[in-house]
Amino acid sequence: MKRYLDAFVKQDLASKMVVLTGPRQVGKTTLARQLMANFESSQYLNWDVLQDRAILQRQSWNPRSQLLVMDEIHKMRDWKGWLKGVVDGRPSGQSLLVTGSARMETFRQGGESLAGRYFSFRLHPFSVREWCEQQQVSADDSLAHLLARGGFPEPCLAADTTQADRWRTQYFNDLIREDVLEFSRVHEINSMRLFVELLRERVGSPLSLASIARDLAVAPATVKRYLDILQALYIVFSVHPWHHNVGRSLLQSAKVYFFDTGLVNGSEGVRLENAIAGMLLKHAHFLHDSAGREIGLHYIRTKDGAEIDFALSEGKQLTQLVECKLGDNKPHRSLIRFAEQFSSADAVQIVQHLRQEEFRNGIRITDAATWLQNLAA
Repeated sequence: MKRYLDAFVKQDLASKMVVLTGPRQVGKTTLARQLMANFESSQYLNWDVLQDRAILQRQSWNPRSQLLVMDEIHKMRDWKGWLKGVVDGRPSGQSLLVTGSARMETFRQGGESLAGRYFSFRLHPFSVREWCEQQQVSADDSLAHLLARGGFPEPCLAADTTQADRWRTQYFNDLIREDVLEFSRVHEINSMRLFVELLRERVGSPLSLASIARDLAVAPATVKRYLDILQALYIVFSVHPWHHNVGRSLLQSAKVYFFDTGLVNGSEGVRLENAIAGMLLKHAHFLHDSAGREIGLHYIRTKDGAEIDFALSEGKQLTQLVECKLGDNKPHRSLIRFAEQFSSADAVQIVQHLRQEEFRNGIRITDAATWLQNLAA
């Protein structure tokens, strides 16, 4: 199945190493293997496979491979310095694709630098736009399917909801037992599992780490580390309140959402909000990774309690104000207020079950599925 990043990754492989990251089982390996079919010779090596690991450590892969795919090498000790040597010493004409289920922002941290040697892409679950294009279905049907199944390939393509539910149960257990354990200590696994369960019930609400720390009987710094681990593994992502001073916004309470909407324990409205958050993040990441645009995803909340679900920014300017509703076509009071305050931004209220589109009080009230279908990815 061709994914939305295929052509972009293929194009960039011609000039630089490409780093492809994203959640576990989101389709990175499938995308890589499909790209391999475009080369006369290619080789796939996975650090988690012992035979492949030995080849990687010896650097004894086929030097004539036109495409070399390395998966999960961030688990190797001192992998940045090792990879720098591989990039600089590879044969002329050999393309290199590095994939992994953990964030690669560490490229820009201390130690060996890979600056100027790579392009990066983040692969997301299916969105309304991508599912419409894949399955040739309507936007409404696409949104309904993604809300029921989540956006990961296997549950999306499963024959029925029972198979999708079985996948999700196994997926959740594997995340905690295998991936999270790599970043934390064995005795913390139960606390981590409880932390994830608490997050599943608090989607869309400003998060108080101090309150959760009391519930778990651990230090707030420990909870912050847990959250960092979950974000590094693409299990959850944070949306921070908008503020011109980025540092100040990061100090305020963030909202946390799951990459897999199927993990959310909440009402139909909460699941819709989580799905929309994920698609907006995919839109922002795609524009950043493919075009270098600095798109930010936020929410807006004032001290007097006025709040809207999401806001998109480019550079230091707000570009879109977004409120999501299940069926309420009355303009949201806070959205009206912020539309007046940020008059240069497009204000939209997207409604899943909408009978008629309207334009009232400077607010465009429109169908959620159709609006989501028109995002960049």
